[in-house]
Amino acid sequence: MGGSAVDCDLLVIGAGLAGLVAATEAAGRGLKVIVLDQEGEQNLGGQAFWSLGGLFFVDSPEQRRMRIRDSIDLARQDWLGSAGFDRQEDYWPRRWAEAYLDFASGEKRAWLHAMGMRWFPVVGWAERGGGLATGHGNSVPRFHVTWGTGPGVLAPFVRRAQELRASGGLAFRFRHRVDGLIMENGSVVGAHGAVLKPDGGERGRSTSREIVGDFSIRAGAVLVSSGGIGGNHDLVRQNWPRERLGEPPGFMVSGVPAHVDGRMLGIAQQVGGSLINGDRMWHYTEGLRNWDPIWPGHGIRILPGPSSLWLDARGRRFPAPAMPGFDTLATLKAIRATGHDHSWFILTKAIIKKEFALSGSEQNPDLTGKNIPLLLKRLGRNPPGPVQAFMDKGADFVVRNDLGDLVSAMNALTDEPLLDVAQVRAEVEARDREIDNPFSKDAQVTAIRGARAYLGDKLMRTARPHRLLDPKVGPLIAVRLNILTRKTLGGLQTDLSGRVLELSGKPVPGLYAAGEAAGFGGGGLHGYNALEGTFLGGCLFSGRIAGRAAGA
Repeated sequence: MGGSAVDCDLLVIGAGLAGLVAATEAAGRGLKVIVLDQEGEQNLGGQAFWSLGGLFFVDSPEQRRMRIRDSIDLARQDWLGSAGFDRQEDYWPRRWAEAYLDFASGEKRAWLHAMGMRWFPVVGWAERGGGLATGHGNSVPRFHVTWGTGPGVLAPFVRRAQELRASGGLAFRFRHRVDGLIMENGSVVGAHGAVLKPDGGERGRSTSREIVGDFSIRAGAVLVSSGGIGGNHDLVRQNWPRERLGEPPGFMVSGVPAHVDGRMLGIAQQVGGSLINGDRMWHYTEGLRNWDPIWPGHGIRILPGPSSLWLDARGRRFPAPAMPGFDTLATLKAIRATGHDHSWFILTKAIIKKEFALSGSEQNPDLTGKNIPLLLKRLGRNPPGPVQAFMDKGADFVVRNDLGDLVSAMNALTDEPLLDVAQVRAEVEARDREIDNPFSKDAQVTAIRGARAYLGDKLMRTARPHRLLDPKVGPLIAVRLNILTRKTLGGLQTDLSGRVLELSGKPVPGLYAAGEAAGFGGGGLHGYNALEGTFLGGCLFSGRIAGRAAGA
């Protein structure tokens, strides 16, 4: 497709995981590729760098070694029960979901394994669902943590991109912010925008928006892989599904840097791209204010085991399925129904040392650094170092020996004292009575015992059931939980070749999309709910498809 009229065969906008996969796939088949990104080279890889590196596989060797019986039929039941596809525009998202399930149960692992990727042997059980076989959630553990976390997922694609860069097949243009797409005769033929002042700030930090020039690049095709809207709280609130989740929070923390701003979605719309399912989003309910922030409002998510007692802002316990690790959006809805932006965990040292993990590559130096001696310390007597740092320095943690003192300190963290010690004590003591024997009507207590039937949870993720007020397992710990912005589940509507579609269903000539900008495929292959481990996988899958199709 090359020639004097174009600067490249494929222009990729966004140098995150989906963009890297697409660019390397296209350049690997001989196309000349240019990759643009408004940030500097230090941000190569985008949000995938910060991730825990969890990937969704179906019937993997890791699962089989842990005696987990999985199948494509069970995974499809879980996915469709979670997605809840119910709109006319869900035609392509559903087809993408079906294709992704085939990929996750088929060649996905072998493809990545051949590139050198490896996974932690204990498979995690994330997003366990709401209670019905046909409803939301993973019926079995499917969360495979990559050895090396997010950087480990990126590594083979960064390496391949650099090789293609050295051979001349792929070029990067960092600090290039796209302001518009170039249309000629009804086709997208390039992009134009501003060259931003070089800024060598640390990865993730806000960078200068000073303009030092402009650019125009012509291409045989353009692929948008610029991510979602999680760093733009105004857009999050604008798209918030009020009829499903209530009013948007007044206060949120950000799980992504500020440059995850969603601006390319609007730019793609201007040339006819169909943006669908904007009200479908994935925000976490267990967010912490980072004591050592990198980006504005930097939040970290707790990946909780099942044992912490979850209370609303006034000290009332949430009913099932609003339990730690079970149903994210049901819990988000329950929190918003209280009229407050925060909620609370109450737990013990015995629980925190075994059940608390923190999302992010930087919060897991053992897994990220492939450091086995450091990893083995997770089995020790104390919480992992990053968790202990939040206990010592985090603005959302309270540690006390006495419940009354704990509640007083919890009230000191909020603008007004909303908690009554008698209310909190009643909830804690009622829960503790359910622990005294192996029988219980309490859904969470039953879930704790069920979790320990899985060897992976018993070894690493679920504490032995105990009373919270047992002094032998103390001290008591309270954690203020904030809503954490993260993923956009909707996006640009694409067909199974990654071509962006108009509202009419016809392709926009010359325009492709991949990753979160495309709702991870089709404009929202998750539907209303995610099963976890599926965001990086959606970037890998959609990037591969679009990179193999674009410019063909």
